[in-house]
Amino acid sequence: MAQIKIGVSIKKDIYNRVGNLLVPANTKLKEEDINKLVNHRVDLREIEFWIQKDHEAVSDPVNQLIEDASIQVKEIFDAIRYGHSIPLMQIKKSLVPGIRKAAESANLFRLLSGLRSKDDYTYKHNIGVGVLATIIGKWMNLDENELSMLILGATLHDVGKMKVSNEILHKPGKLTDTEYQLMKRHTIDGYKLLKSTEGTPHRVALIALQHHEREDGSGYPFGLKGDRLDDLTQIVSIADVFHAMTTQRSYHAASSFFSVIKQMHSDVLGKFNAKIFFVFMNRMMESMVGNEALLTDGRRGTIVMANRFDPIRPLMKVDSYFIDLSKEHSVNLQEILG
Repeated sequence: MAQIKIGVSIKKDIYNRVGNLLVPANTKLKEEDINKLVNHRVDLREIEFWIQKDHEAVSDPVNQLIEDASIQVKEIFDAIRYGHSIPLMQIKKSLVPGIRKAAESANLFRLLSGLRSKDDYTYKHNIGVGVLATIIGKWMNLDENELSMLILGATLHDVGKMKVSNEILHKPGKLTDTEYQLMKRHTIDGYKLLKSTEGTPHRVALIALQHHEREDGSGYPFGLKGDRLDDLTQIVSIADVFHAMTTQRSYHAASSFFSVIKQMHSDVLGKFNAKIFFVFMNRMMESMVGNEALLTDGRRGTIVMANRFDPIRPLMKVDSYFIDLSKEHSVNLQEILG
């Protein structure tokens, strides 16, 4: 076993005894990560590590695609921040193909873990949303033209944040009311940037404008309700919230995949397009079949089959017997462990 020390990379998500995510997979441990594990009484001897040395590391192809795409987004967004126009053709030719390829990953759980990097959140979030929206778009059977617009719009949905000051954008704590109002302008600024870029489809610009609007009219910037929101925007909204909630930031601890799905499920009638969300939730849970999961009573088992009528309560195999969580209401699925 590799020695536990700062800089060592972990193989998988680490949870505490009640299933809360402490450290995401692919994290290079920092002092605060190790202290967190110790404070939560995690048995460090049971954690599997590998030491990623530059001369001996074997890169995961999908993670490498995500990393390369994130670097491109940072370079493009930094150029926009300093007054340059959006290089639309460069994005279509060099960035979009990588996002498409990453979205084809056969192991969705592993892909989701790779999208959770804590570093450079502002830039990697756009890649995470781009990949997730692409996956949802394919699940929705979008035609090629709509899928292309979706990928482009999802990847550039936060481009307006380049008009927000770094002090606000990277503030480690909660924003003041004034700062939050300035932050919310990124939707309008992003729309203006994209509308002024030659060759940008109108629906791509709408994604930047509307991705914080909500089905019940509770979103911003205009409080539009679902019947006035573009379908592509509603896909990006789901991908945006899911990725943001499952990613650790300086002011926001990462929530586990399943806890986010449950929270979004409870919000669906108010915040999200129900048709799109239920496709997302059903297909997400179907993709988790075969993964180990933790139950609320502390037992571990394997997800055997997703329940299309109650996706968050699948059929589980625990030891040598099966538990249908849709019928056994004394216990629930608490977390998917991978």
